Amino acid sequence: MSASVGAQKQARSVLVTGGNRGIGLAIAKAFLANGDKVAVTFRSASELPEGILGVQADVTDAASIDAAFTEVEAAHGPVEVLVANAGITKDTLLMRMSEDDFTSVVDTNLTGAFRVIKRASKGMIRMRKGRVVLISSVVGLYGSPGQINYAASKAGLVGIARSLTRELGSRGITANVVAPGFISTDMTAALPEETQKQYLSTIPAGRFASAEEVADVVRWISSDEAAYISGAVIPVDGGLGMGH
Repeated sequence: MSASVGAQKQARSVLVTGGNRGIGLAIAKAFLANGDKVAVTFRSASELPEGILGVQADVTDAASIDAAFTEVEAAHGPVEVLVANAGITKDTLLMRMSEDDFTSVVDTNLTGAFRVIKRASKGMIRMRKGRVVLISSVVGLYGSPGQINYAASKAGLVGIARSLTRELGSRGITANVVAPGFISTDMTAALPEETQKQYLSTIPAGRFASAEEVADVVRWISSDEAAYISGAVIPVDGGLGMGH
């Protein structure tokens, strides 16, 4: 009973970028269950659970982000919890990777995070409180063949979170990175059984994570209980990266 009372008391305006599917949607649902007012951005229209506000936005376009924030602020108030989750992949080996393959992934995953954080920080500074959570990947610190662009973009999020912590830490704002490993999604389920076995053999936990397990960590790092944690990288990878 006390948990639900606490949830009602702290209904915050939460925005998850790329929150219409996969890990992003699981994160949005976790905040909704926590009693928060939740909005998600998406690029192409999609069905969302009742209670989640969907706003169209492209993280590569600052004007589009500004319009999305204005819509969310009108409905839910200034964004107090920002989860920068939107991301793309264009996997290919270095020798075949075009400059566009590299820059487009960095522009979405890294510069996109910069754009949404910059817009959210205005309200957070005024409120003197806020939570920024950047969804990285074990690949960002561990590396992966064929993912130089993706790994670079996800590693860069650590630098953003730590610099943001030094800039805004005294204003009640925290910035942390959550780095998931292999997650059970439609994509992993579609992999050949042999490939799945190969991946599983590298994970000490011996299984893939559920999207909900990542979402629970994001919800917790955004809570009052985690108010003194900032600039941290939290792996949710079953021991795969061992804190790389």
